[in-house]
Amino acid sequence: MVVHLEIGGQHYYYGNLKALCDHLDKDALGVGYAYLRNYGISEENPFRNTKCIYIAKNSIAAPTSLFL
Repeated sequence: MVVHLEIGGQHYYYGNLKALCDHLDKDALGVGYAYLRNYGISEENPFRNTKCIYIAKNSIAAPTSLFL
């Protein structure tokens, strides 16, 4: 899973919610880590507020094997 954040017209991607909240604080996001963790963010249930346009967890596709 990858966490997708849209804020200020920019898109950012994080490996998990903790990484997002370590990068941007509660004042920047308008919400804290504990609230986001308990919110149940998913692709079907994104979080939105006046500061963050969109926070959702999405799947990311990767090949099953790499040819070197």
